[in-house]
Amino acid sequence: MDNSSLQEIETRVRESFARQAFMQLLRAQLSRVERGRTEIEFPFSSSLTQQNGFIHAAAVTAVLDSSCGYAALSVAPDGVDVLSVEFKVNLLAPAAGDKFIARAEVKRAGRTLTVCSADAFAVSRDGEKLIASMLATIIRLPIAGEANARPSAMD
Repeated sequence: MDNSSLQEIETRVRESFARQAFMQLLRAQLSRVERGRTEIEFPFSSSLTQQNGFIHAAAVTAVLDSSCGYAALSVAPDGVDVLSVEFKVNLLAPAAGDKFIARAEVKRAGRTLTVCSADAFAVSRDGEKLIASMLATIIRLPIAGEANARPSAMD
């Protein structure tokens, strides 16, 4: 297990999250970082709805995926990045609320693969309602050099 302090872990996770343009598009915020656990929130926006006025499953899935990835990163050693290789999502209820929260935790962190689970909740004045669950497998990858870190349009 990585011996980084909680502050070092939180800094690394938050710096990575800040580079996620898609999370910015969703107006998502990393609201909690602990060793092996993260929480990401995003507000309701009519631009993220599907034809029935619910938040689209793709937005909920993306936040669940990022939450799992950052939970995995929080237990990864320095010099390592993470990437999702597989996930399964169960959509349990329509995504109707004022804001949405994804809470993830590491189930098992191996040398190469980390398994995480996450739950998404719709939040309204009536409280929280479970709307989706994810089980994800995340791979640890060495951080590539700057020249190789970002894929080109040809990749």
